[in-house]
Amino acid sequence: MFDNEYLTVQQPAQGLYKDKGSRFIGWVYPVHNEEEVKNIIADIKKKYYDATHHCYAYLIGHYGTPATRVNDDGEPSGTAGKPIMGQILSHNLKDVLIVVIRYFGGVKLGVSGLIAAYKACSADTLQNADIITVPIEHLYSISLPYDLLNEMMSTLKRINAKITGTVYNNNQVDIEFSVSTDISHNIEDHFQKFYQLSPPKYLKVL
Repeated sequence: MFDNEYLTVQQPAQGLYKDKGSRFIGWVYPVHNEEEVKNIIADIKKKYYDATHHCYAYLIGHYGTPATRVNDDGEPSGTAGKPIMGQILSHNLKDVLIVVIRYFGGVKLGVSGLIAAYKACSADTLQNADIITVPIEHLYSISLPYDLLNEMMSTLKRINAKITGTVYNNNQVDIEFSVSTDISHNIEDHFQKFYQLSPPKYLKVL
């Protein structure tokens, strides 16, 4: 069962936390695949090349089982990536990456201090982010004779479909369109009057 919407961040945002001389710089990014994560991490390491640690966590996927990962980058196991992920989960965010860069200040914080610091930096970063609600869309395709196009366009408009592609082939028209989850649940009901057509073909979730 799909949700109707999910929460994510609109654009990158930055946060900051300091403790006993150590400085923690947080960044949050909207991401949609692990290749994006890899590129962002590479850029972060170049920009903050002199930092002691570059720790992160991400959750990608707003349906099904999301792709997740936590990385402590040399900090004691469970003291960095896990508290970063905890903030992602507590804010119920999807399709996000949080990176926390640490500059060591000369005084060890201990396990509990590190956990608190990475949590606090992540929380401050999200406090500065624009968290938005995104509707989940489902992509379909349908083929029809050209003479039914006007009627089909009226139907698509009525269900607030977004047309993502149209291909004309002689007297045939192929249309790709996306609809919200609530429409997707009973998509065939909206096309019953086009009885001579095959029902819309489901392509993927967006």
